[in-house]
Amino acid sequence: MKSNHYPFYFIATGLICLVIGILCGLLAGFQYIVPNFIKSVLPFNALRPLHTLFVVSWILLVAIGGIYYYLNLNFQNNKVNFKFIKWHFWLFLVTGLGIIYAYLGKQFEGKEYLEFPSYYYFPIVLGWILFGINYFKITLSHYTFWPVYYWMWGTGICFMIYHFTEAHLWLLPYFKGHFIQNIALQWKAGGSYVGSWNMLVYGTSLFVMAKISNDDRYAKSKKAFFFYFLGLTNLMFGWAHHIYIIPTAPWIRYVAYAISMTEWVILFSIIYDWKKSLSVQIIIKYSLAYRFMKQANFWVFLNIILALLISIPSLNIFTHGTHITVAHSMGTTIGINTMILLSSVTYILESTGLIAATITRKIEKSLTFFAVAFFGFWLTLLVLGAKKGYWMFFGQRLSFGEFQDSLRGMYILFFLFGIGMAIGLYRIVFSLLRIINSLVSINPEKQR
Repeated sequence: MKSNHYPFYFIATGLICLVIGILCGLLAGFQYIVPNFIKSVLPFNALRPLHTLFVVSWILLVAIGGIYYYLNLNFQNNKVNFKFIKWHFWLFLVTGLGIIYAYLGKQFEGKEYLEFPSYYYFPIVLGWILFGINYFKITLSHYTFWPVYYWMWGTGICFMIYHFTEAHLWLLPYFKGHFIQNIALQWKAGGSYVGSWNMLVYGTSLFVMAKISNDDRYAKSKKAFFFYFLGLTNLMFGWAHHIYIIPTAPWIRYVAYAISMTEWVILFSIIYDWKKSLSVQIIIKYSLAYRFMKQANFWVFLNIILALLISIPSLNIFTHGTHITVAHSMGTTIGINTMILLSSVTYILESTGLIAATITRKIEKSLTFFAVAFFGFWLTLLVLGAKKGYWMFFGQRLSFGEFQDSLRGMYILFFLFGIGMAIGLYRIVFSLLRIINSLVSINPEKQR
């Protein structure tokens, strides 16, 4: 493995994680229809954390790989330390394989979304520290001229270390002995952890938009920096909309309610303005990156509406913990983050000129197929969530088992849309993996 190829190894590994994460999600979804399906080998309580692990790994690995690639491209005088990148990659890969082994062996120890044994905390944090050292060593001397995406990436790295550490404070006796503080800290750390990787992803979106348009004005504009500080505020306080039902200080809930409805509005406005500013020639040159970013903007719009509704405390009581929360999560993870990251990957590959016209058309058709299936998938989740919320408060004449049986038709529809979504994404991912494979096989000079 050549050292300067490691950004592509991060990206390729992330794409593979996306493929496996979708597969785990489909298998878990099928268990809603046939509860005993592969239950003795992979029960739902193992499939769910595996699905989460692979999807989160997809987001983080591709964001990290893209940032490493862009740093090497933009700071050629301050060379990237490829030895650190190599260590970072292998630390994450070996740790990830260890966590998979733990989940398959039913070793669950942590909190929700981070159920792996707590000793894996150390190599993960070490990897982030290596990333931070490399990042700031390259960029810090130019910080007075940073466009907003450098601030977002630097903030995301620092807060990932902080909040991932915070997510493991439950190991301390104080939090183990205080139930309310323990639950509040769990959701605070989890929400801010997501906010931290959003900094990496949204920073990537602004970088890609700036490079496609060959114009850094948006990345240095007041609107972009307002979006950054709004995102930072959301990272620090927006988590509190998860804990309306916990007896915390009222002002925390009010602040969370106010800011949880604002961040995406600005992102939608930035992408919308960017799309209007592009010439036909640029759209043709970066057609795939443009289409993925356009799709992300559509899901930003839908998630704004959903976030507005579920952030209202009186509605949140009915929706929290139902499939509506899952729909919100899927809209963010797949609709926004995944589309932005695929835009980043295709921008990198389109810049090399290695994507043939036939492959471009194949990916565009696959994206259309995916978009239709995912919209149906999302709507099905909303219906399932509404039914669950109604049952919890008004329909408890039915037992839980009877209620679940009544949803069988919806679960079948949910699964079919999931298959359609997977087919579209798989065709995209395998096409991109083949191009990356050919890219790392050629002379590094041709990658410029």
